[in-house]
Amino acid sequence: MKRTHTCNALRRDQVGQEVTLVGWVDVRRDHGGIQFIDLRDREGITQILFTNEDAELSQQADRIRPESVIEVTGTVRARGESEVNAKLPTGEIEVVARQLTIHNVAETPPFPLDDDKANKVNEDLRLQYRFLDLRRPNMYRNLRVRSKAAKAMRDYLDSQEFLEIETPSLFKSTPEGAREFLVPSRLNPGKFYALNQSPQQYKQMLMVAGVERYYQLARCFRDEDLRADRQPEFTQIDIEMSFIDREDMYATMEGLMKRIWKDVLGVDLQTPFPRMSYFEAMNRYGVDKPDTRFGLTFEDFTEAFKNSSFKVFKTIANSGDGAIKAMKVPELADLTQGEHRDLENTAKNFGAKGLAFIRIDESGEWKSPIVKFFSDEEKAALQERLDIQPGDLVLFSAAEWERACTILGRVRLECAKLLVKREKLELSASQYNFLWVIEFPLMLHDEEQGRYVAAHHPFTAPVPEDVELLDSDPKAVRGQHYDLVLNGWEIGGGSIRIHQPELQKKVFEDVLQIPKDVVQERFGYMLNAFRYGAPPHGGIAFGFDRMITLMTGATSIREVIAFPKTQKGQDLMADAPTTATPRQLRDLHIETVELDEEADAE
Repeated sequence: MKRTHTCNALRRDQVGQEVTLVGWVDVRRDHGGIQFIDLRDREGITQILFTNEDAELSQQADRIRPESVIEVTGTVRARGESEVNAKLPTGEIEVVARQLTIHNVAETPPFPLDDDKANKVNEDLRLQYRFLDLRRPNMYRNLRVRSKAAKAMRDYLDSQEFLEIETPSLFKSTPEGAREFLVPSRLNPGKFYALNQSPQQYKQMLMVAGVERYYQLARCFRDEDLRADRQPEFTQIDIEMSFIDREDMYATMEGLMKRIWKDVLGVDLQTPFPRMSYFEAMNRYGVDKPDTRFGLTFEDFTEAFKNSSFKVFKTIANSGDGAIKAMKVPELADLTQGEHRDLENTAKNFGAKGLAFIRIDESGEWKSPIVKFFSDEEKAALQERLDIQPGDLVLFSAAEWERACTILGRVRLECAKLLVKREKLELSASQYNFLWVIEFPLMLHDEEQGRYVAAHHPFTAPVPEDVELLDSDPKAVRGQHYDLVLNGWEIGGGSIRIHQPELQKKVFEDVLQIPKDVVQERFGYMLNAFRYGAPPHGGIAFGFDRMITLMTGATSIREVIAFPKTQKGQDLMADAPTTATPRQLRDLHIETVELDEEADAE
């Protein structure tokens, strides 16, 4: 095969040259004996012309169907002025075929491979024929962005003297985290590996080993329910560094993001990225990963309503842990009953009993069933702090602090969608608002278990000045945890780690109340390693699939993974998972049983 050019390379400069192109037939058009074929490869499209001067060649061309694989040799010629296709880089030329080799005649594809039409096809069908779906230009572009981002990441980290080190995928089970995939061991009957959820413990051991700077493009596995931004197996940029503090981590990772965005998209990111505490993010946006491309922030009116005549607000404001939050939505006072009902249902889905509101009509009059209960002082406070104008909508949330924030945070996102729909707000996918969210709570209290659980993971170090609170008030302890957020998506998270064996043991046993024998079984090797000189260290992991999704403007991580699973964890192309044979099960000392669904439900 003597391919001389790709299908995106030829221009007027090559007119008169003999060339050989290979690829797939994108479109075939027959104009009364003269045939045109758009030949496509991974780089682009070139128009091929088959004249009726060579009968044998014309007969060959008659056999060609869309998506057939062919090789064409011919001469480049300029198109007439009226025939130029300005939409194609090769639109000023065409190749007059002299020789044709048909490598493979394709059957009719089960769905059109045109980007616009394929996006309307049932996703399961596209996943079943993923090898065809990946031929689409948009899908290939996504894979190319992914590949270039991986290279930019490696180039940058290499320049910062990191070592790329592979860690095992087969690890031990750690039930404290997310649900794991268990792998039976044939050589150790009755025992199981777990596919690693992350290389967390291994990379900390590398710090103890003196590697100092490690990274890996790691494959990780979690047996969790799936959604648009989650897969059972995923890729993360995994990083760990010794002898650093949080400022070192921020600066190094901002450099990594700058390098990737510049090399792949040609975008110069502005650094340093802004920072916001977890509590500020929740108070202002109702979520710990706020989309800061638009406003719609909250104000707290808990104090203002402590003596209110509106009993609902007064009761919650005086409850001790309650909060009254309000948000102004400009130019949305005219929302329809259906739109208001949808917002109310969103609030109810997150625990609200309703959605209190005030509409300000064009004359400036406040319209709401609750306004009659507000005093002049309460109205003045709302007016001053929200800067209410005619045409605005004011929405309230009243509940326990975290729930009040979360409710209005979800409503905020729905309001943004309405404003976008009405063309009163523009959310550009090419606007990149990075944000560090920092100082999360180290511990959360699990009411069901009656004990504290790690908000991030049990290896996160507390903020130094909060260490003494571990005994008296663990919930008040802030962790040295940081998330990198982009346009409302968490793309990375990490922390400075505990490196003192005594403090790590205290967190396991005293705060998390993990029994000593369980601590020894799961983490004994780590505590032992720390006794041999563990350096101060910290790390971070970026969701590579999420990052590429945002860089390409895709709507799901499945669009940027070559062979993703469905929301049921199935590979429809390869028909996985499948049943195992009796011999396989016998060798693994496993027996499958049919569950009684009714008994299991009880």
